[in-house]
Amino acid sequence: MGSRIACHFANIGVSVLLLDIVPNELNAIEETKGLTVKDKQVRNRIVNQSLESAIKTNPSPIFSKKYLQRITTGNFDDDMEKIAGVDWIIEVVVERLDIKKQVFDQVEQYRKPGTLITSNTSGIPIHLMSEGRSDDFKQHFCGTHFFNPPRYLRLLEIIPTKDTDQQVVEFLLNYGDRFLGKTTVLCKDTPAFIGNRIGVYSILAIAHLVEKMDLTVEEVDKYTGPAMGHPKSATFRTSDVVGLDTMINVAKGLYENVPDDEARELFKLPTYIDKMAEKKWFGEKTKQGFYKKIKDEQGNSDILVLDLQSLDYRKQNKVKSATLEETKKIDDIAKRMKAFEQGKDKAAELFRAIHYPLFEYVSRRIPEITDDFFRIDDAMRAGFGWELGPFQVWDALGVKETIEKIKTADKLLPGQTGEVASWVLEMIESGIGQFYKVENGKRMFYDIKSKTYQEIPGTEEYIVLDDLRETKTIWKNSGVSIIDVGDGILNAEIHTKMNTIGGDVIQGINKAIDIAEREYKGLVIGNDGANFSAGANIGMIFMMAVEQDYDELNMAVKMFQNTSMRIRYSRIPVVVAPFNLALGGGCEFSMHADYVQLHAETYMGLVEFGVGVIPGGGGSKEFALRASDEYKSDQITQNILKDRFLTIGQAKVSTSAVEAAELGYLEEGKYGITMNRSRLLADAKKKALALADNGYTQPIQRSDINVLGKQGLGIVYVGANSMKSGNYISEHDQKISEKLGWVMCGGDVSAPTEVSEQYLLDLERKAFLELAAERKTLERIQHMLTKGKPLRN
Repeated sequence: MGSRIACHFANIGVSVLLLDIVPNELNAIEETKGLTVKDKQVRNRIVNQSLESAIKTNPSPIFSKKYLQRITTGNFDDDMEKIAGVDWIIEVVVERLDIKKQVFDQVEQYRKPGTLITSNTSGIPIHLMSEGRSDDFKQHFCGTHFFNPPRYLRLLEIIPTKDTDQQVVEFLLNYGDRFLGKTTVLCKDTPAFIGNRIGVYSILAIAHLVEKMDLTVEEVDKYTGPAMGHPKSATFRTSDVVGLDTMINVAKGLYENVPDDEARELFKLPTYIDKMAEKKWFGEKTKQGFYKKIKDEQGNSDILVLDLQSLDYRKQNKVKSATLEETKKIDDIAKRMKAFEQGKDKAAELFRAIHYPLFEYVSRRIPEITDDFFRIDDAMRAGFGWELGPFQVWDALGVKETIEKIKTADKLLPGQTGEVASWVLEMIESGIGQFYKVENGKRMFYDIKSKTYQEIPGTEEYIVLDDLRETKTIWKNSGVSIIDVGDGILNAEIHTKMNTIGGDVIQGINKAIDIAEREYKGLVIGNDGANFSAGANIGMIFMMAVEQDYDELNMAVKMFQNTSMRIRYSRIPVVVAPFNLALGGGCEFSMHADYVQLHAETYMGLVEFGVGVIPGGGGSKEFALRASDEYKSDQITQNILKDRFLTIGQAKVSTSAVEAAELGYLEEGKYGITMNRSRLLADAKKKALALADNGYTQPIQRSDINVLGKQGLGIVYVGANSMKSGNYISEHDQKISEKLGWVMCGGDVSAPTEVSEQYLLDLERKAFLELAAERKTLERIQHMLTKGKPLRN
């Protein structure tokens, strides 16, 4: 965990000193080399192995391997004095108070006054760790609980003591938000803080309900996954990934340390979990838990599931549910929660059995673990991947009517009384019927102390399209909403399934540019969905190709190209704000923007090869253009062509925003990275305003693009032929490669020459249409549509 935190600080440009203990003895390899315990290689073995192990994990904790140079390793005995030169010290040692205190004894010898000192403990009371320390240490000491893995899980709990300086608390909340990209949640110094207190309660509630409701592992994971607004790994699969032992340790700690919790008995483990612990069936780390991966006699992999009664592994059974089928039709998460609750089958019964006692429990944790209920929702969304926190789900179901259902529900869990906290009843009696509301585009919460709605602290600078859509939408169709986000900036929000790009999106983007050119300063293309865009609507392409409607397909591709070009050559600045998936057409839109303000976790790529075509929305042209710009400063033109060609030909997708730049999808000086996803649209808007206010000038289309002609094409053909001869690619892959090379080298020109963007776009479109007519391409598209993954043939 320490190595992963170090990597995340390195991701944002911070120099890190990573220290660990000195090994007590040599290992076999060191003995063979004749080393001694005094050698630096030996003394730093534990810290170096931990860092190497972290780097090898998939997904990686580091944006780019080159950032590892920002991390210096050492050990407690030889290098502790170096902490005198740092600004922030984070303790991430084993979860034992005595060992943490020993480390702090060393830290206080060398730490300079004013240096931040925090602990990453997941449950040890923060105030116990600072006992006996100097006043300066206490004033600068705080809990900073990163959730694992720290690069990907957004929750950072900030836990001050009564001695922590308020400026330190405010700094940590702000730094975690703006620079580390975290949802920072202020917690009280109580057992397991907020995230694990509520998260482990929820998991153990389900674990106990399994026995009471005679449910299977696969039923629970089917019911408590995405349909319920939770991650795909749901409940038991998540336990296997995180480690059942981790959950057991937190549960035991809670049982010991919350004697007055009305639901304390719930933290006692069900019998089947005790037995799993005895067998050390902790999940992936021990190769089996609630699931077990095996290979059959033919060598085929299969995943078995644990029968919780017999504790034998068996084949998984297909889970069906009328309620789940109904919820599939509902995209709006709040409406889906209501439909889930109203179902009549086991899935709906479990939904009610989970949520009614959960609502009781979270209402009674205030003011124990926090004074503000919205922090519980923030913690569950950021730390456990819930789409809605418990109070948001309660709002979706209707607060008042749900209170009545809570009273009459079967009492299946320890601590379940049918009564919610008095403050909730007082809120309802005062005529306030929901925990949250939107007012003038601002997200408000019910403040218990003042008994009024207040703006949620820290969200003032966010742009939340959900909150603006009702009052600020100036135009919309089935694929795009154009929303006025203030200060003369429009936002074009794509909202199709997976935000794929079809005719409605093309129309919407052009309409947004039309309106912005007439009446506004600039345009942002961004959304609040799960992904920026998964690319073009391949179902539409498939239908046109199957029906051999090539005139229509030609027109559709030309409109796509024209839209990409319009994004680049409009009279107003256009900023694209990608995040998560930005594939195919989503990548092409980004490549044509005046500026790309992207989230750090952006997975960008031109992936059209996977369905048997080349990028047809300007992506192939754009890589030829960018290669040309590199030719002018680098004489090794063939290598440049090869690198650009392989990025498309291997359908390379970045694993971070940083890698998107390394792969050439972003241009130096024309992109910025936002660490906190919640700030992305606001940052994009600021950039659009800055471009406009600095005197934006409409660019001129390029006609000076250097292409290599047959000289470059020969290299492509030889490479593709050798790959085919070696059985590395199929015959159809060879054909796609040659078509891409033909476009990037300028078509049939015999020698290096200069061409225009439109010339390359015409070549690109011609090659796209010819490939779309191929039977192998149609087979690939059909396979993608039915199986959800590429077919290599």
